[in-house]
Amino acid sequence: MKLAKSLYFQILCAVLLGVVVGHFWAQQAVALKPLGDAFIKLIKMMIAPVVFCTIVTGIAGMTDKRSLGRLMSKTLMLFLVLTIISLIIGLAAVNLLRPGVGMNIDPSTLSTAGLNQYTASAAKLSVVDFFLHIIPDTFIGAFNHGEVLPVLFIAVLSGFALSSMGDKGKPVLQVLESASTMVFRIFGYLMRFAPVGAFGALAFTVGQYGVSSLGSLAKLIGTLYIACAFFVLVVLGGLCRAYGFSLWKLLRYFREEFLVVLGTSSTEPVLPRMLEKLERLGCKKGVVGLVLPTGYSFNLDGTAIYLSLAALFIAQACNIDLTLGQTVTMLAIMLLSSKGAAGVTGSGFVALASTLTVIHDIPLAGLALLIGIDRFMSEARALTSLASNAVATVVMSLSENACDRETLLRHLNERPSDSPKTQVAWSAESGRQS
Repeated sequence: MKLAKSLYFQILCAVLLGVVVGHFWAQQAVALKPLGDAFIKLIKMMIAPVVFCTIVTGIAGMTDKRSLGRLMSKTLMLFLVLTIISLIIGLAAVNLLRPGVGMNIDPSTLSTAGLNQYTASAAKLSVVDFFLHIIPDTFIGAFNHGEVLPVLFIAVLSGFALSSMGDKGKPVLQVLESASTMVFRIFGYLMRFAPVGAFGALAFTVGQYGVSSLGSLAKLIGTLYIACAFFVLVVLGGLCRAYGFSLWKLLRYFREEFLVVLGTSSTEPVLPRMLEKLERLGCKKGVVGLVLPTGYSFNLDGTAIYLSLAALFIAQACNIDLTLGQTVTMLAIMLLSSKGAAGVTGSGFVALASTLTVIHDIPLAGLALLIGIDRFMSEARALTSLASNAVATVVMSLSENACDRETLLRHLNERPSDSPKTQVAWSAESGRQS
């Protein structure tokens, strides 16, 4: 009975049911798409207030403000290194397994129908525009679209301002702390609908594209999943071992969040919950509030693996040999485009279109090979990026002595059935801090 009440079990059943319904009743399953869309919209509605309250109260509560600059510089450097490693892993995987060799595709015969929306978004993608977009038109305007970076920007400014006010700022801080409790309580209510959202989203995906569509390009999909698994197990696993905690136990701790991401192909629905659970692990609010939201835009390692792998796949399929110089140039552009696509719908595909638009060595029409299966690859991208950001947040907390290691290890060592408080069956009581 306890198992049936856990959110993990409910989402798992919903995911399996979604696959079955999508496969056997495809036409009806496609009509279930609004269930997934509605759940994602409900959660995105809460992202801006959760991020703002968490960061402002976190920074205002930090005793050493000078450590903030060091934290941000170390965080961005870690994200840069992880992204470079991700790009190299994708490149190595596609060259070793060579999924596109033998397809002998003539780019002129490919239909470019359906590419317009991605190429249009890619045309607007530039590094300058990306950084200008961080600055909202108005203070309140940062909350209009639920995007993380503009909210992060004004939250950091607000946190410093509130901290510098001394006793005069305490009433405002108390209001924000109460508001934080309220928004997490609301989020707890909304998470009850996670199984419904995951069911609708996955049923639509399988019903719309069909499991049979995986056959022709199964080797490419398999190559991506192998590359992502290597990155998580070897790179992230090594990072966890270096800082004295278990990758497997951390992934198990966030098992419900991974199931939600698997069902919805998006990491956004679990951002508020990741913030809450990382704090419960013993990581300080100020560090969690800065590192995790920043990682959502600057640490898209799953997308980075996909970019180098998919681009080389198109080159192999079209019998195009790239020189070392062309490959290095392509990776440098991907390093930027993977960041600039953050927050754009279909970000991985848009970033790939942006890269191919710039380098011209690989035909843009080759994207047509990927449209039908991109949805099946988006799960790997999202799951990998979520795992990377979870690990990065714990690592940065430990490196800044902003994490209680005893609390961290105690929660990670708990089995799912050890304590009801570690279950993700969030009820109305979930807003109360333990």
